[in-house]
Amino acid sequence: MRKLITIIAGISLIGLSYATMAEGNGEELYKSKTCWSCHGKDAKTPLLPVYPKIAGQNKEYALAQMKDIKSGDRSNGQSVAMKGVMSLVNETEMDAIAEWLSSLK
Repeated sequence: MRKLITIIAGISLIGLSYATMAEGNGEELYKSKTCWSCHGKDAKTPLLPVYPKIAGQNKEYALAQMKDIKSGDRSNGQSVAMKGVMSLVNETEMDAIAEWLSSLK
């Protein structure tokens, strides 16, 4: 029983460590939160012409857009499609994604 508890605790710590690492890694979050499926794996080749190229976007602008879409303050254009995705992203994750996007050329 003690061995089982130790194994479960170890697995939990590994999962928590991975989640914490991913939370600060904008590129990994961009992938895991499915941003790439519409905006392209490189954030430069969107699935459809109506989706924006977001690579190199100003960090504060990108972050504000994500927050506004999540809150519903922005509900025009293609933002309706993003509303469901943004429900899966917290503010710390949004910041990391925006930071990563702004670092792209």
